[in-house]
Amino acid sequence: MSPTRKDQNSRCAGPGMGGSSEERELVHKSVADVDGLDQLLENCLPSFGGAYLRRLWILLDEAAEEIVILSHFGKPDDRLHELGEHEMLVIVQGPHGYISPSWHANGDFIPTWNHATAHLYGRPEVVPFEENFAVLNRLVDHFESGVAHPKSLSQDEEYARKVATGTAGLRMTVTRFDARLKLSQNKNSEVGERITHELETNDTYAQPALAREMRLVRE
Repeated sequence: MSPTRKDQNSRCAGPGMGGSSEERELVHKSVADVDGLDQLLENCLPSFGGAYLRRLWILLDEAAEEIVILSHFGKPDDRLHELGEHEMLVIVQGPHGYISPSWHANGDFIPTWNHATAHLYGRPEVVPFEENFAVLNRLVDHFESGVAHPKSLSQDEEYARKVATGTAGLRMTVTRFDARLKLSQNKNSEVGERITHELETNDTYAQPALAREMRLVRE
């Protein structure tokens, strides 16, 4: 049974540079908080991993009860990499950044790296051309909505359809999900506030998006 957008539970694993104590900084994140997943997908281009790794732009299928990812490959990559015949891993990298030990308590000297990351697993299926073209339209409209003078495939649909024949659309239902939030949750409020402030203002290592995530887990 595939995980749903409402009841999926995640798993956390893997120590950071600081050894096993770093694991305490990871929190179990439920996919019930699908808005957080949507935000990750919206703010970065994820990596598809396995024997073959590449970066693609993707959307969530908002109409599906399960977590379903929509994207495409350029042909003939779909055949070369046997799209649909194997499980695919989608790595969604959210905000991340370096955490200096100078922001911790006096005496600390071990640095670490905070991050928000999601690992999604499933076997993709290649979709028919019309479904793929509809997703391509949505992808372009979604990303173009952030520019001053957005373009659309509808400006010349005939030509856009010709270009789209060189792509293979994919639909992947997520069957396993692992979300990791490593945001200095094991630090006291004073240290946590100092780290967050540095991520907001530091000349070298400022990461405002990561700082926002840290404030959210401490609310």
